[in-house]
Amino acid sequence: GAKMDGPMMQSRFDIAVSSEIMAILSVAKNLEDMRNKIGKIVLAYDRQDRPITTADLEVDGAMTAWMVEALNPNLMQTLEGQPVAVHAGPFANIAIGQSSVIADRVALKLADYNVTESGFGADIGFEKFWNLKCRYSNLKPHCAVVVATIRALKCHGGAPIPVPGRPMPEEYGKENVGWVEEGCKNLLHHIETVKKAGINPVVCINAFYMDTENEIKAVRRLCEQAGARVAVSKHWQYGGDGALEFADAVTDACEEENEFRFLYGLDTPLEKRIELIAREVYGADGVSFGPEAQAKLKRMEKDPDMKDMGTCMVKTHLSLSHEPSLKGVPKNWTLPVRDILTYKGAGFVVPVAGTISLMPGTGSDPAYRRIDVDTETGKVKGLF
Repeated sequence: GAKMDGPMMQSRFDIAVSSEIMAILSVAKNLEDMRNKIGKIVLAYDRQDRPITTADLEVDGAMTAWMVEALNPNLMQTLEGQPVAVHAGPFANIAIGQSSVIADRVALKLADYNVTESGFGADIGFEKFWNLKCRYSNLKPHCAVVVATIRALKCHGGAPIPVPGRPMPEEYGKENVGWVEEGCKNLLHHIETVKKAGINPVVCINAFYMDTENEIKAVRRLCEQAGARVAVSKHWQYGGDGALEFADAVTDACEEENEFRFLYGLDTPLEKRIELIAREVYGADGVSFGPEAQAKLKRMEKDPDMKDMGTCMVKTHLSLSHEPSLKGVPKNWTLPVRDILTYKGAGFVVPVAGTISLMPGTGSDPAYRRIDVDTETGKVKGLF
């Protein structure tokens, strides 16, 4: 820009569920807390490297006004009539990936058990539930469920990797206990992650008609040897009646005492936190920081607000590593951190690992091409 226009600003778009507003909605305790967090959003830095916030620009009040109604969870129900509080977005590979703290607190007042979701696997979704959401909510879970399918285990065990838009490889419809056993190494890694949090793990085998008894027995045997409760659930076929064994396993696990503990304290330096997550949760040998990440790491280490902020890692959900094609439990690898984002409103530092995009594009044949409106009747078509 010209001299009187000020410096040029570089910006970008983020998908809505990865935005800082969504993160604030997920962790806010009440309206006052949301109002304070929105006022702390950093929009830029001045020439002296000082943060410019929404409060500095006096837009935080208007932003909160737009969000007042959004603070209320959506009450929905399952096909069998159980109440469900839907609030915020489970997109844990590029965001916090949690249902909101408010939704959980409402549910805990209304029921004996509250099942809450964290997006994707225990390496990203559960890790953020463990070290971020539980820290902000002061709520401690009685157990954690890791859901597994025979197909996914085969994929991690050596079966051909499915390609979106193409038919599922025929190998997935045939019994192969060897692939399942090899893929269980990935599942056992997730179980160990849950155990590191001091929480009782339950493995739910989400069973389908093409799964064989031998394959299911192999999963049960290996997971029970690792110290997890295991249950087979056929809710896809029988609804709630097909999940009774699974429900019993969860209630049994909830009756046991646990020793919940965080992976790191907020006084842990940022670089050390990232290394802890990479080594203890992902199984990496270490971390490498790109030039941009190194510069921001130095800024964050000097920031007095750092002591109050959590660490929200960004990486692919398709592998324990940063590389989607590395299945199972990769060995001898280093996690590359290329950038570090700052979400001071939500209270997150966001290290970005690998080439993952924060604004994914649509598929090559998106569903919206088939959606339209009948102008004579006003009915929408193409949704199903």
